[in-house]
Amino acid sequence: MKKLLYTAAAAVVLAATPAFAHTGTGAHAAGFAHGFAHPFGGLDHLLAMVAVGVWSALAMPKRVWLAPLAFVIAMLAGAAFATGGIALPMLETGIVASVIALGVMIALRVDAGPVAGAALVGAFALFHGNAHGLEATGAMAGYMAGFTAATVLLHAAGVAIGHGLLRQQGVIRFAGSAVAAAGLLLMAT
Repeated sequence: MKKLLYTAAAAVVLAATPAFAHTGTGAHAAGFAHGFAHPFGGLDHLLAMVAVGVWSALAMPKRVWLAPLAFVIAMLAGAAFATGGIALPMLETGIVASVIALGVMIALRVDAGPVAGAALVGAFALFHGNAHGLEATGAMAGYMAGFTAATVLLHAAGVAIGHGLLRQQGVIRFAGSAVAAAGLLLMAT
C-alpha cells in the first residue's frame, strides 16, 4: 500500500508543470472542472497543498485536520478578496514562500502548536486563494467549488503520506528539504 501511495504521489508531482499555476484570467478559468484542475497545473500549488497535509500529520497527529481546514477557509477568503477586486501584494512571492516554509516545517518537524500552526497555514492559504480567485472568470461558485475539492484531495494525500512517514525521520528530512528546495527553484524562475 505504501509503495502505491508513493508512486501515486510521485506521478502527481511529475505531472505538474514546473511553472506557476497562474496563467492569468481568461475564458479557461471558469466552472468546476477548471477550478479542480487549477491546483494540479503548477508545482507551487501542488507542493504547498500536499505539504500542508504532510506537516499536519507530523506536527498535529491528534488534530490532523485543523491546519487543512484553516487552509481551505483562508483560501476561500483569499478568493473572495480577489472577486472584490483585491489583489494581495507580492502574490507569487507569498505562494512560493509558503512552499519553502512548509518544506522547512516538514524537514524540521516544527511543532508550532495548533492555533499558531493553523494561523500560519491560513496566512499561506490567503495567497493561494487570491491567485485562484484572480484567475476566475464567470461561474465563480463552480470554480471555487472545484479548487476547494482539489485542495481537500491534495491535503488528504498529504495527510496519508505524513502518516506513512511518522517514524521515518531521515525520509521526513529529505522530503521536507526537497519541497523547500523546489520552492527556492520556483523563486528563481
